[in-house]
Amino acid sequence: MKAIAKFILYTILGWKLENDFPKDIKKYVVIAAPHTSWVDFPIAILSRMASGVMINFIGKNSLFKGPFGFFFRALGGTPVDRSQSNNLVDAIIDIFNSKDEFRLGLSPEGTRKKVDAWKTGFYYIAKGANVPIVMATLDFEKKQVKISEPYYTTDDKEKDFKVFYAFYHNVKGKNPDQF
Repeated sequence: MKAIAKFILYTILGWKLENDFPKDIKKYVVIAAPHTSWVDFPIAILSRMASGVMINFIGKNSLFKGPFGFFFRALGGTPVDRSQSNNLVDAIIDIFNSKDEFRLGLSPEGTRKKVDAWKTGFYYIAKGANVPIVMATLDFEKKQVKISEPYYTTDDKEKDFKVFYAFYHNVKGKNPDQF
């Protein structure tokens, strides 16, 4: 599958992967941005497969119903009910703590629509599970997925978010007016 994913991503679609997902770290949170189109998902999945590192994801529960539910679960997805008021951050921290190896990919925007500020769940998941954050771009202008070194959060949330935002500066999503 790795060779097929590389062929599709690099040769057919013309994308590049700058750096790679850490293989020596067994647990981390991946934040992928900007998330402005449904096309982000197949690019992210192909990038993950081309790197050979399993990165799980969560998605709205409607994606996991009907004939596509099996497909999304097979790709490493877990449904979440966003209509319920539940403590998803604590539940995901529990998953990290219960596994020897777990990497979770999230969109910090939480939606494909334009947002004024990112959601903070990914940050509190990383802090609560004591795992680093790996940043990944989805730059459609350069056709590039750029992956950061693992970033360990500090006790200064504002400083940490400045680091995150700086990594994504000048990155153009599929629909750049939404980022």
